[in-house]
Amino acid sequence: MKTNKLFLPFAFILLFTALSVFSFGQTDMQHHTAVIGSENLKSNTSFLFSVMELPFLLIAVVFAFLTATALRGGKFGKGMYLVAWGFVVMAIGHLHMQIGHFYGVNLFKSLLGNIVGSIVWFVALVATWGLSALGFYSIYKASKG
Repeated sequence: MKTNKLFLPFAFILLFTALSVFSFGQTDMQHHTAVIGSENLKSNTSFLFSVMELPFLLIAVVFAFLTATALRGGKFGKGMYLVAWGFVVMAIGHLHMQIGHFYGVNLFKSLLGNIVGSIVWFVALVATWGLSALGFYSIYKASKG
């Protein structure tokens, strides 16, 4: 795979991260001067780290699918696709958590109700780890020959 094909998604993600850090960092720093020494300082710093989490998950998803495509199917490719889909479910879950953290809205419970929303969240967790585990197991079996 040529480096030029990888440059554009990587540059976009770096630009998004830099803009997020700069824009949220500016408001964070103004707010920090007003609340130094208080509990809000810790939560505002976690805000910055939370915003940075999503672009890195996007990087993991992009490169997982690029790797799976480069392997062109087979046992390794099948395993990598499973891992990539596990990363997709994980990224959606983390986006859901960030929306809940910043806006106080639990999308699953708002759209599906308390019980079904909790069940969907649990299924998403099982799907994330299950797809990743199956993918890595497939890769492990293929590597043993």
